[in-house]
Amino acid sequence: MSNPTAITADDGVPFVDTVREFDAPVSAVFKAHVDPDLLAKWLGPRSTVLNVVEYNATAGGRWRYESGDNGATFGFRGVFHTVEADALIIMTFEFDGAPDQVGISTTTFEEKDGRTKIVVHEVYPSVEARDMALSTGMNYGVIEGYERLDEALAA
Repeated sequence: MSNPTAITADDGVPFVDTVREFDAPVSAVFKAHVDPDLLAKWLGPRSTVLNVVEYNATAGGRWRYESGDNGATFGFRGVFHTVEADALIIMTFEFDGAPDQVGISTTTFEEKDGRTKIVVHEVYPSVEARDMALSTGMNYGVIEGYERLDEALAA
């Protein structure tokens, strides 16, 4: 049984907040967020294939991946601003289908009693941009991706 994923998107503000716990130490959960080979095993829904084109998880490093299913491919890219081992990742994100709509994501990692809680705070350039992202089924992809991460961490 996986842990619940709480996703909040309050009206009137361009934020999405996600909170999730994992039954694994912070070092393993953090590594799954910065290692491109591990990331490709869990990010997104089961129905998609993730192709990590570039993923340099260091301050100033670029990232790009393409995700797709049923013949459609969607590209995402950004830049890492802060990467503190087992503690913090701050990065920009941009969907190829919405150019110049750059957001920023802050992920904190906290370990307690061998379990890890992550808190993700995403800031979109507008409420409309945030709502467009949510309308794509983003929540489903986040929830199923974290279920896949549970499985990868248990393996």
